[in-house]
Amino acid sequence: MAAAQGRLSDGAGGMDEAKDTEKDRREADTSPLPFRAAVDALRAARLRPQIEVEPTPPPKRLAPYSYALEAAVVDGDQDLADGRLVLLHDPAGHDAWRGTFRLVTLVRAELESEMAADPLLPEVCWSWLTGALQARGLAYGEPSGTVTRASSHYFGGLSARPAASQIEIRASWTPREGLGGVPDTAAHLASWCDLLAQVAGLPPAGPGDASVVTLPQRRGPQSR
Repeated sequence: MAAAQGRLSDGAGGMDEAKDTEKDRREADTSPLPFRAAVDALRAARLRPQIEVEPTPPPKRLAPYSYALEAAVVDGDQDLADGRLVLLHDPAGHDAWRGTFRLVTLVRAELESEMAADPLLPEVCWSWLTGALQARGLAYGEPSGTVTRASSHYFGGLSARPAASQIEIRASWTPREGLGGVPDTAAHLASWCDLLAQVAGLPPAGPGDASVVTLPQRRGPQSR
């Protein structure tokens, strides 16, 4: 589901993938109730039709329990932006998180070179993330992350290719826990999809929704 660099999924194929699926299912059956409830909410969330979401193998070493999704903003058979969202859970708590849950994300898209050259672009992209959370009234803590812009220029046998620029947002935050120690992961997923939509240049999700500010310039859709 990648707009620029191939799919984000890093799972093995064939029999190894089947074994991993069985192992993940056994782990899910024995995972703590708050984590299971948080994952169930992610699976049940209703999202914009332009955003395709599917499970992907999560990292295993960041927390005792984890669940991951990858998504792409799709226009026909073109990808406008893509990303990954990972839910981490440590029942014992984590000093750096200041909580038992943590959300980790990667979002990326290609841009027009003029937009990529804007010196305020990193600050604007970071404000899109925090603004998406705030627009839905979500409480969160300990946000951290990076905004990276990169440009590729082609020479020699590749000189016919146009220069390409990409924006990449890597971030993490602690969702505040609600009843039963379970955060509102469905709402956090919806906010994350709002961020994807902004990066992709989609219009607001509904009338009067001013929380989505689209890019004035972006590179055309990328083939899937």
